[in-house]
Amino acid sequence: MPTVRRARTIRASSQALWDVIADPAHLPRWWPDVVRVEEATPLAWTTVSSTPKGALVRADFTRLAADEPRRIAWQQEIEESPFERILSENSTEATLEPDSDGATRIELRTVQRLRGYSRFGGFLFRRAARRKLDEALSGLERIVGED
Repeated sequence: MPTVRRARTIRASSQALWDVIADPAHLPRWWPDVVRVEEATPLAWTTVSSTPKGALVRADFTRLAADEPRRIAWQQEIEESPFERILSENSTEATLEPDSDGATRIELRTVQRLRGYSRFGGFLFRRAARRKLDEALSGLERIVGED
């Protein structure tokens, strides 16, 4: 499945954005559908997300890379999870590029490799990924952007 990328310039320093993005405890403030984070360390965490029907779903994540305050990447632990039957990979990367005005261009990139019959719904997954990344960028802008 192709990579989905979304970018936006936010009127905030790259360090202010980094402080939010690099701390998994902040995910409920900016990542769509996350209601809480459990067992969070800088290297691994569990999110609890709400589905449109109100069910709660747990997902484990591991940080893959971090280059403060420029780039951070993480992946969902798929094996032995409910997601294993539809996904073989779900990874996300954020890159931050400060500009001369004190704002920062942030790009979110996600890769979701589908498994089994899910591969036939790739366009639906891409559309959902675009929507989720746009909502995440709006969440970041809401909590760290300047008016």
